[in-house]
Amino acid sequence: MTGYRELPAPPSLRSEVECGWRTTVPADATPAAGSVLPDGCMDLMWIDGHVVVAGPDTTAHPVHRAPGSTAHGLRLHPGAAPALLGIPATALRDQRVPLAEIAPVAARRTADAVDDGRDPLAALADLACGLRADHGAPDPAMRVAARRIAAGHSVADTAEAMGWTVRTLHRRAGAAFGYGPATLRRVLRFRVAVALLAAGRAPADVAARAGYADQPHLSREIRDLAGVTPASLRP
Repeated sequence: MTGYRELPAPPSLRSEVECGWRTTVPADATPAAGSVLPDGCMDLMWIDGHVVVAGPDTTAHPVHRAPGSTAHGLRLHPGAAPALLGIPATALRDQRVPLAEIAPVAARRTADAVDDGRDPLAALADLACGLRADHGAPDPAMRVAARRIAAGHSVADTAEAMGWTVRTLHRRAGAAFGYGPATLRRVLRFRVAVALLAAGRAPADVAARAGYADQPHLSREIRDLAGVTPASLRP
């Protein structure tokens, strides 16, 4: 999106938040259209005067922004948002849901803070802290499980390392990430590939570094998850 910028996570929320972000469309620009690619994360966003929760995506999500608009967000680590919100990630998969439908009091409090002049990102940080106080912090075991899955460990090996059954791992992964371990691995591997392509790496090199069988495998996965070719993700 036009004018996209990432910002450090609030110090008090580094266990939950990857980064803050802002995206601005200049007032003299034409209406902006783009897409958000799957990354295993969920976001708390201040858009058009209210808080929206971005669920975990399984494919590219189209985004449209009007000239002169600004959006703000907190990108939460994979598995963090459902604990803060008190609902399973599967309930939000591939959706954008107003926070007022999930936590109306917290949504109203955040809107009032912004109306009173609070910076939207600071208001979102306050919101996340309040949700953590209400529902508890995310289970750190899910971050460990996500790292093992991303590193290529099998579902059975990951479950054994966590002291869980395979069935428990599937259940807990669905609640925390919005999909099972196999899809989580695909999404996290895709995220690595997107970053490497954006850095200018050749597709064959990206396939090898990100853990794909070969370049055609990379191309198929990018088409499935983003609807584009690897070349379109390079600078």
